[in-house]
Amino acid sequence: MTTLWIAAAFVAAYLIGSLSFAVIVSRAMGLDDPRSYGSGNPGATNVLRSGSKKAAALTLLLDAVKGLVPVLLVRLFGERVGLGEGSAMLVGLGAFLGHLWPVFFRFQGGKGVATAAGVLLGFEPLLGLGVLAVWFGVAKTTKYSSLAALIAAGSAPLLHAIVWGGSSATLAIFVMSLLLIWRHGSNIAKLMAGTESKIGQKSRPAEAAAAATPTRRAERRQARRKTH
Repeated sequence: MTTLWIAAAFVAAYLIGSLSFAVIVSRAMGLDDPRSYGSGNPGATNVLRSGSKKAAALTLLLDAVKGLVPVLLVRLFGERVGLGEGSAMLVGLGAFLGHLWPVFFRFQGGKGVATAAGVLLGFEPLLGLGVLAVWFGVAKTTKYSSLAALIAAGSAPLLHAIVWGGSSATLAIFVMSLLLIWRHGSNIAKLMAGTESKIGQKSRPAEAAAAATPTRRAERRQARRKTH
C-alpha cells in the first residue's frame, strides 16, 4: 500500500510541476510566449526579458510554490500512510521533472531553478534558504542567473550530506542537481564564450532562434522546402 501512495504522490506532483507558469502568466497578462524570445526558456529569468517585472516575479513565485506544496504535504501528512523523508524528496523530484518536461505543454519546459528551490524549502527549510543564499550571492556578484543556478545546484547535495548526513534524500537531491546542471548546458557554453546574457538584459531574437529545439528547426526546414 505504501508503494501505491508513493506512486500516486509522485504522479500528482509531476502533474502539478507540469503547469508552466511562465507561459500561463504571460498569456494571462497579454505578453508574448516566453518560448519565442530571449533564451526561449519558459522561466522567470526569461520572462523578465519581456520587460514585465510583475510577470517575472509572479512566475518565479508560482514555479517555486509548485515545487514546495507537494513536498510540504508529504512532510506534514505522509507519515500517516508510511511516507518518510526519502518519499518526500522523491515527490519533489516528480514536481521538478514535471517542470522540465511538462505533459501539458508538449514536454517543452524550463530549467527548474525556482521549482528546485521550492522543493528544497518544502523538504528542509534551512537547506532551501542556504542554497538560495548561495544563488543570491553569486547572482548579485556576477549578474549571471545561470552561473548562480549552477553553483547553487552543486552546493545543494553537498550541504545536505554535510549538515544533515547522507541518506536516500541526498541521492534524490543529487539527481535533481545533475538534471538542473544538464539543462544549463547551453548556458555553460555561453558563459565560457562570454556571450551569456545578464539578469534583466533585454531579449535578443537571435538567442531564441539558437535555443530552438531540433524538432522546431526540422519543422522550419521542412516548411521552407515545401515553399520552394
